[in-house]
Amino acid sequence: MTHPGTTWLLSRAPYPTDVQRAWSEEEFASIPSTAWTVVEASCLRSIDAMRPLARVGQLGPVLVDPAADVAWWLVADGAEHHLADLPLLTVRPRGWALCCPPAHLYFNGRGWLEKPDGTGKLTDPIKLGAAFGPGGRLPAEAAR
Repeated sequence: MTHPGTTWLLSRAPYPTDVQRAWSEEEFASIPSTAWTVVEASCLRSIDAMRPLARVGQLGPVLVDPAADVAWWLVADGAEHHLADLPLLTVRPRGWALCCPPAHLYFNGRGWLEKPDGTGKLTDPIKLGAAFGPGGRLPAEAAR
């Protein structure tokens, strides 16, 4: 049975057959970020930021490549506006190609630290900014 997150990723790809072919050959598939915004950060700092978001049920998918010290967050629209002032984060433009494995597998060390769950849940950019901000804590109003 296919992981629900893998099914969701396929549903967001313009050419799902090409994605399935790449994955069957254990290669990354390139999925344009049209259903989400990709926010890039260091892997270690991302792990720290995941904790407060997970505690309040606000953690969306996070793809990691530990060898490259990179994490890619799938974030709801509006990230550019809310995260522009945070130097620890790089907001990728709409349509940026996310090179990823299926939700349930790692290829060449890259995989989903927080898997897509199939529902389309994404991290809220305001909450992500709070988690990466000074102290890495979500203020009470951001946790809601």
